[in-house]
Amino acid sequence: MNGRVLDRAGSGGAGKLPKWLRLLLKSKTGTTGVVILLVVSVTAIFAPLLAPHDPVQQNVADMLVPPAWAEGGTSKYLLGTDNLGRDMLSRILYGSQVSLVVGLLSVVLAGTIGLAIGLVSSFYGGWIDNAFMRLVDSFLAIPNILFTLVILKVTGPGMTTLIVVLGVTNWVVYARIIRAEVLSLKEREFVRAAKSIGVRDATIMVRHLLPNVTSSFIVVSTLSMATTIIAESSLSFLGLGIQPPTVSWGGMLSAGREYLSDSWWMATFPGLAITITTLGVIFVGDWLRDLLDPRTKEL
Repeated sequence: MNGRVLDRAGSGGAGKLPKWLRLLLKSKTGTTGVVILLVVSVTAIFAPLLAPHDPVQQNVADMLVPPAWAEGGTSKYLLGTDNLGRDMLSRILYGSQVSLVVGLLSVVLAGTIGLAIGLVSSFYGGWIDNAFMRLVDSFLAIPNILFTLVILKVTGPGMTTLIVVLGVTNWVVYARIIRAEVLSLKEREFVRAAKSIGVRDATIMVRHLLPNVTSSFIVVSTLSMATTIIAESSLSFLGLGIQPPTVSWGGMLSAGREYLSDSWWMATFPGLAITITTLGVIFVGDWLRDLLDPRTKEL
C-alpha cells in the first residue's frame, strides 16, 4: 500500500512538468536548438554592451590580425580583425541582429499572406480557389532566388526591401499547407454545425479553422526562418542584401572570400555563425513538430 502511494506521488511529481518541458528535456536536439537561439537572441539584443569594439571603426594599424590563439594574435581582438582593421567578434555580434530581424519579419510577412490565402482559398473553393492556386503555380514556376534577384536589382538593396521581397516570395509554402488542412477540416461536423446555425464565414475561419492549423503553421514558420536566414546571407554575399556600413554575416562572408588563403578567419567565423544559427532554428523546428504532434499527448 505504501509502495503504491509513493509510486503515485513520484509519478504525480513528474507529471507536474509541462508537456513542452518534458519533450524539451527528452530531446537533445531540441535542447541544443533552444540554447543556440537563446544565445543568438541575447547577443543580438545586448550587442552594444557585449561588443568590445565599434563594429564599423577602421584601424589601419591592426589590419588582418589573427585570432588570439593563433600566432601573431592578441587578446585585444579575440577573433582577429578584417582587412580594414575592424574587430571580427564585434561585427559577428552585431550581425546577429540583422539575421534575426530579417528572418523574423520576413517569416511574419510570408506567413500572414500564406495563411490568409490558404484559409480563404480552401474555405470558399470554386473560382476563388482556382484563381489563388494558379497564382501559387505562377510563383512555383519561377525559382525564388531568381525572382528575388530581379526585384532587388530593380528596386535596389536595403533591409526593408529585403524583408518585403523575402516575405512576398516565400508565402507559397504556407498557402499550400494551410489549404490542404482546411480542405479536410471544413467537412468536419463542427464546421457544418457552425454553418447550420448561421455563424459568419469569417468567424468560422478565425475561431474554428485557424486554431486547428496553428501547429502546422508554427512548424513551417520555424523551418522557413532557417531558409530565410540563409537567403539573406546569400543575397548579402552577392551584394544585393544588407549594405555597408550595416553589419551582416553574409556581407562579412563576401568580404572574406578574397582572403581565404592568408586570413581564413574573415570568412570562417561568419560562416560558422550562419551555420550554427540555422541548425539551432532547424533543431527547434523538429522539437516543435514533436510537441505539436497529437500522437505525443500521452507523454
